[in-house]
Amino acid sequence: MMDPRHYVAWRAAQELESGDIVNLGIGIPILVADYIPKDRQVFLQSENGILGVGPTPPTESQDPDLINASKLPISEQIGASYFDSSLSFAMMRGGHIHKTVIGTLQISQSGDIANWAVPGKDVLGVGGAMDLIVGARTVIVVSTHLTSDGKPKILPACTFPLTAKGEADVLITEYAVFRFIDNQMVLEELVDDLTLDQLKQITPAHYEISDHFRMVNRTEYLTNKQSMG
Repeated sequence: MMDPRHYVAWRAAQELESGDIVNLGIGIPILVADYIPKDRQVFLQSENGILGVGPTPPTESQDPDLINASKLPISEQIGASYFDSSLSFAMMRGGHIHKTVIGTLQISQSGDIANWAVPGKDVLGVGGAMDLIVGARTVIVVSTHLTSDGKPKILPACTFPLTAKGEADVLITEYAVFRFIDNQMVLEELVDDLTLDQLKQITPAHYEISDHFRMVNRTEYLTNKQSMG
């Protein structure tokens, strides 16, 4: 059975281009490192002070001293560099990160992002989410379309505390790809095992359909996944 989180990560990786400096957030975004096309040279930055993060290493070659901000093992690309948190956050706040791939709890039809706190539950801290979302030149939001108990995440307005207003550029779920143009959500892609009517039933937010809208299948992802073993 297809893991929707990995499909979302694979689709997000297709948004990255050679030369991009990219920060990957916690959760689904971390998986993106394993799906970057081999013909693209992308420089992954981790907010704990690494530039040049590679894909997840095999278990037998993991180094406990090499971890990302999620405390997960990483590999290094040739030329990887290390620096302290002040320089890392200066990169994020100073507009030096081309793209960030970040998860969310809720997202609104105008591109508001709520990803750091659930009302009534303990909060560990916002981390670098606010810095990344405001500082990165392009914000790619990745998420499952619904919560684990089947509630919509894509809403007319967020009900959770906001991380940032109107900063989302792209939203990718296991069903669809939306882009935000002038704070308007526009549907660009829909997987071909879901109809437009079915998508609307699980997406309370208002969105337009792009002039370049297309139906897609997940054959390319499945082929890629099989080739990775």
